[in-house]
This record gives sequence, structure tokens and C-alpha cells, in this order.
Amino acid sequence: MDALALEATNTKKPSNGAAAVAVPLLAQAPVKRKPAKKTKKAVVFFEVEILDAKTKDKLCFLDKVEPNATIGEIKSMFHKSHPQWYPARQSIRLDPKGKSLKDEDVLQHLPVGTTATFYFRDLGAQISWVTVFLTEYTGPLVLYLMFYFRVPFIYAPKYDFTTSKHWVVHLACMCHSFHFFKRLLETLFVHRFSHGTMPLRNIFKNCTYYWGFAAWMAYYINHPLYTPPIYGEQQIRLALVIFLVRIFLSLTLSSKTRKIPYPTKNPFTWIFLLVSCPNYTYELGSWLGFTLMTQCLPVAFFTLVGFIQMTVWAKGKHRSYLKEFRDYPPVRSPILPFIL
Repeated sequence: MDALALEATNTKKPSNGAAAVAVPLLAQAPVKRKPAKKTKKAVVFFEVEILDAKTKDKLCFLDKVEPNATIGEIKSMFHKSHPQWYPARQSIRLDPKGKSLKDEDVLQHLPVGTTATFYFRDLGAQISWVTVFLTEYTGPLVLYLMFYFRVPFIYAPKYDFTTSKHWVVHLACMCHSFHFFKRLLETLFVHRFSHGTMPLRNIFKNCTYYWGFAAWMAYYINHPLYTPPIYGEQQIRLALVIFLVRIFLSLTLSSKTRKIPYPTKNPFTWIFLLVSCPNYTYELGSWLGFTLMTQCLPVAFFTLVGFIQMTVWAKGKHRSYLKEFRDYPPVRSPILPFIL
């Protein structure tokens, strides 16, 4: 009976008296509507003109450059028309005397119109930083060992391949070799380089500095007439402790991440409360220890020159921290707490 009642409710009675026809409710299917088509936004392409920064001559014109193209991609496009200038040796600027743009800068985010004008400057032949560092540090390691083993043509012939009678000479060789071997490993596995390359001409200047000082120091420390420090073993042992502690402390600071360095539970990182570049602070300490150990004037001069150079680097890194991080601790000094 319930089924019959349900059929009666779904029966339509025509007005002309014809027989009633049952129409199921599910027979009326919904009408599907076609989705509205999305309107595509028109892409505004850029025209890029590259001029010589010195002569203002037009070097290249790039048509239909996408707005999200980076400076690195523009360098690659420019390299196709000028193969002699590969991207690493290009400096692209907004102003002939301005700063070089970064490779990650996006075209549409720069203060230029749809017709952009850039200025090109040739940086010269380039070489990777890794190659430079490996060359710089391998030289002192090999040169020092040549003087230590007293190979021919360095000292008098009677001293060829002889060894020193002073144990501090052997200790100094181990410390020097360990220091530069550590630097080689840091170059391969630790260092983070903000620029991938440097001018090729700089490698000669850098190698002259490191190789020259290494030979100068090694000549006097390993000389047959070398005399040990005036205070003997006490001075040597104290210097060794200073050298090893500073070397070990520098190992605890290595990091590849770009962030504000803060001290941790490790007490060796507490120096971050006071300085921005403790690696330079510890480097200075290790060379002060080496100077005290050998009591050699060339070593002291190398330590002084290195301190001046590291101060310049530390100040530059400190300024970049202040510029990059707004909440950077203002109490920190670049390299020496409360002094420098």
C-alpha cells in the first residue's frame, strides 16, 4: 500500500483526460554548466639594451625578455652574442659607475622601464675561489717542508737533508703543517663563498703573500744556526697550549648557513656574545702562539700583517651582518672585544 501511495504522488494527470503516466523523480537530471574560461593576462616583455660602461657603445640588444628573467640569465643571453665574455667575467650595472647587480636580481623588480638599459664592464679572466684557496695553502705547506728537510741549494751543502737538534723546530713544523692542512680541508668542505670567482690576477698577489712569508719563516726556523726561545721549555709549552686551543676553538665555529651566529651550550661559542668574527680572533691567537713558540721575527711580522688584513675582512663582514639582519646584536665588535 505504501508503494502504491508513493506512485500516486508521482503521477501527473493531463488536462485532456488522457491516462495518467507515472514519472519517476530521478528522471529529471540536472543540467551541467560549462566552466567559465579563465582570461589569461597578457605578458609584458622587456627590451634590454646593454652598453659599454666606458665608451657607451651599444654591445647587445635583447628583445622579448621575460619580466621574471634574472641578471644571471641576461648574462647568459649576452654571452651568446659575445662568447669572449662568459658570465663570471661580466659586471652588469644600472649606472656606468655604479655597483654590479647580483645574478639573482629579477628584471621586473629593478628600477627600469620595459626598455631597460644596462652597462657592461669586463672583470677580466676569472678563477674559482676554491682553486685560489687550494693554491694559496698548498704552497706554504710544501715550501715549509722543503726547508724543514733541508733540501739542497737552500743552506750550505754540508747541511743537506740533515735535521735540527732542537725539538722546538720539529714541533713548529708539525704545528705549521697541521694549520695549513686544516685550511685545505676547510676550503673543500666548510667554507661558504659569496662569490664563485675572483680575477685571475689576484692569485699571483695572494700566492706571493702566503708563499713568500712561508719561505721567509721556514728559512730562519729551520736554519742550522737557529736558537730556541730565551725562556726555554716553559715558553714553548705555553705557546703550544695557546696554539692548540685556538686551533680547536676555530674548528667549533665552522658553519655553512647564512644566519646570525649565536652562542650555544658549547662554551667555545660564547665569544659570539662579544665579536662578529671569532674565527679571525682565534686565527690571530694561533699565530701569536706560533710567534711565541718560535721567537722568530719573520713570524711576528707575518702575524702583524695578517692581523691587519683580518681586521679589514672582519669589519666588512660585521657591516654586512648589520645591513642584512635588523636585529643583529649591537654590542659586538668585529674582531677584538670592546676594542676593534
